[in-house]
Amino acid sequence: MSKLQEVATALELGKQKEIEALVQAALDEGLAPQDVLNTMISSMGNIGDKFQRNEVFVPEMLVAALTMKKGVAILQPMLAATGGAASLGTCVIGTVMGDLHDVGKNLVALMIESAGFKVVDIGVDAPPEKFVEAALAHDDCNIVAVSALLTTTMEAMKLTVEALIKAGVQPKAKILVGGAPVTQEFADSIGADGYSPDAGSAATKAKELIA
Repeated sequence: MSKLQEVATALELGKQKEIEALVQAALDEGLAPQDVLNTMISSMGNIGDKFQRNEVFVPEMLVAALTMKKGVAILQPMLAATGGAASLGTCVIGTVMGDLHDVGKNLVALMIESAGFKVVDIGVDAPPEKFVEAALAHDDCNIVAVSALLTTTMEAMKLTVEALIKAGVQPKAKILVGGAPVTQEFADSIGADGYSPDAGSAATKAKELIA
């Protein structure tokens, strides 16, 4: 098994205690940091696909994402030194005003970060203006991910999307919405650019939106 295959396997199995040593071993063998990073990004894509097929579930996906975070921490100094830490852009993510749920948002943030975006997490119970301010504060913001986990806060999601559009955040940045009560039809009706039914597909959808 090659060093890259070992890294990929460890990530998909969520071996948090082993990933750092495996990433370092791959680097010591002379593999480029960007190649190791791309391998991990691909593995996280596999995890997302498995999640959508109900082959793995939220705990496995969360552990894999946390494992990747540990691996990326080893790569970051070298990526920064070589200018190889190219980002797909910045994603601002938050849960709408009146909604305190953060587990789903946090998992989506990890998956999107694992796909190659920088993530700015504005937390829960975030009013529309907080989404707008965060998006406008980052010149490379190209995704705004808006989460609502309660039927009663879907109106707040609508208001948030309206505020982003009014402030001119869209069309430069694409608006991605999701959460238990949200549907594709609702996303279309409020002017969102994309909808993700789960964390597994969120990163894939984010990449599609900026393609």
